[in-house]
Amino acid sequence: MADLAAANSLLHKVFGFGSFRAGQSEIIETILSGRDVLAVMPTGSGKSLCYQLPALLRDGLTIVVSPLIALMRNQVAQLRSYGVAAGSLNSANDFDENRQILEQIARGELRLVYVAPERLTKPDTIAMLRRAKVGLMAVDEAHCISQWGHDFRPEYMALSGLHDALGGLQIIAFTATADAATRTDIEQRLFRQPPQVFVHGFDRPNLRLAMSARSGGRGQVSQFVATHRGDSGIVYCGSRRMTEELAEFLRQEGFKALHYHAGMDTAERSRNQDIFLQEDGVVMVATIAFGMGIDKPDVRFVCHANMPNNIESYYQEIGRAGRDGLPANTLTLYSTGDITLRRRQIEEGAASDEQKRVDRLRLNTLVALCESPRCRRQTLLSYFGETSGPCGNCDVCSGGVAVVDGTVAAQKAMSAILRTGERFGTEHLINLLIGEETEQIKSFRHDALPTFGVGKEHSRNEWRSIFRQLYAAGILALDITGYGRWTVPPAGRAVLKGEAKIELRRDPVPAGKKVARKAAGAAALSEGGDVDQALFQALRVRRSALAKAQAVPAYVVLPDRSLLDMARRKPATLDEMAGIHGVGDAKLKRYGQEFLDAIKRHEDGG
Repeated sequence: MADLAAANSLLHKVFGFGSFRAGQSEIIETILSGRDVLAVMPTGSGKSLCYQLPALLRDGLTIVVSPLIALMRNQVAQLRSYGVAAGSLNSANDFDENRQILEQIARGELRLVYVAPERLTKPDTIAMLRRAKVGLMAVDEAHCISQWGHDFRPEYMALSGLHDALGGLQIIAFTATADAATRTDIEQRLFRQPPQVFVHGFDRPNLRLAMSARSGGRGQVSQFVATHRGDSGIVYCGSRRMTEELAEFLRQEGFKALHYHAGMDTAERSRNQDIFLQEDGVVMVATIAFGMGIDKPDVRFVCHANMPNNIESYYQEIGRAGRDGLPANTLTLYSTGDITLRRRQIEEGAASDEQKRVDRLRLNTLVALCESPRCRRQTLLSYFGETSGPCGNCDVCSGGVAVVDGTVAAQKAMSAILRTGERFGTEHLINLLIGEETEQIKSFRHDALPTFGVGKEHSRNEWRSIFRQLYAAGILALDITGYGRWTVPPAGRAVLKGEAKIELRRDPVPAGKKVARKAAGAAALSEGGDVDQALFQALRVRRSALAKAQAVPAYVVLPDRSLLDMARRKPATLDEMAGIHGVGDAKLKRYGQEFLDAIKRHEDGG
């Protein structure tokens, strides 16, 4: 049985890494001992390596179950660039390509094969894998097997039967997004015996977290993206139409922006995805159809132009930024309309009552995160059962959000709701509170109510924030089937009567452009030492050309972290290049001289 010393040797020789990341070594050691494993690790912490290394140290074939073809193809391309014999069986391959993979499996030439869960249910696939003597099955995105997971995939349910069908194989499962209920479900559905469970935390300290009420959303998105000009990033939208319109707006603003959604022509969708993967500085404006299969490590920002579906979707989607461990930025815009839409989708969906209850909880947690007066990271991690001090890397920590007594404002809002018969939505009530004599206010004679104009001390935007915070705190209720009318539940009546108090937050002062740019540019300097930025950009240009020539994602050639290391240390020989982060034997042989020449041209002024 291979040991950890052998794993350490391969870590440098094949992958070009000097040491394991936190949590990797004990997981790999447990896998090498033959135990089943369930590992929950934050995105960007190196989950893939935890099954790729053992596959190279064991006899026989390792199959990797992956939910998306794009993810399979990119990981196989990455492994082949490291000199690892890997392949994938999927419906996007042509007949000859799949036949070649099957022949390689039969000859015992491959170490890892990526397979979609649907294909694993086919009798001919099972028979072929049984002949190949598969000893290890790695299940990626394991939360897909759980009905409580945010991305449940029914075809994952058949995986548990493979344990017997393939002769008692070892099963290891990985996910970044599984709360306690989801972890228990995965254990019960996937494993015959209790696995060794590793939960290595959910914190991504390199991600800056920020949330803001939406006010003129396009401008907010554009201003945020402008702090990352030249970087790769993703902007998530709530509709297909919005992706197209916002991408066009960003192009008019001078950004290299593309759109992506499930309704596009397949060829155009693939072309846009390839451009995003192969070129630097591309902004992908997309629905949530984009991302799960994208393992691009140097995404420097993720922006939600609309509020995500729930807390776990938010965590997964922002997790697509900064997978290389360098600083990355996130911004989530939200509105009462977003919250209302999400609640309506839950209530009108076909899920069971119990699933709806869980979905409501997850949405309420996200709403509370949006409106929380305390550190974003503290609030987010508490959902996953973790505690932390103030992070210093979110908008609340850096903006100094003040908490104030909001009891009087709450009482005024509830008085307006009750005096109008609990029949009206946000904008009408705000008009009443600030004393705006609109046609609707006059037609209902609400300008004669005692509440008319009692809230002039707050602006329209401040009142919108107050309504959202009272909603998040359970002080107000929103009837999503009644055109968004506000009502006052028992918890609110206690505040109205003076029997309870409520604290509200003042929105933080937005960071100036100089501060935002400083945060955005920190990535290049985060590893210590001075980076030659001009050289770094020249290396990116060379990498992009190589990636296009080979039709692979740019990070398959080398990730940003490797280029930053080169731009800092400026290797002049192949021996020096071998010490660069991420440059193993195969990459040194294939790309070493290419990048040495690029460094020399830059140093010579060419």
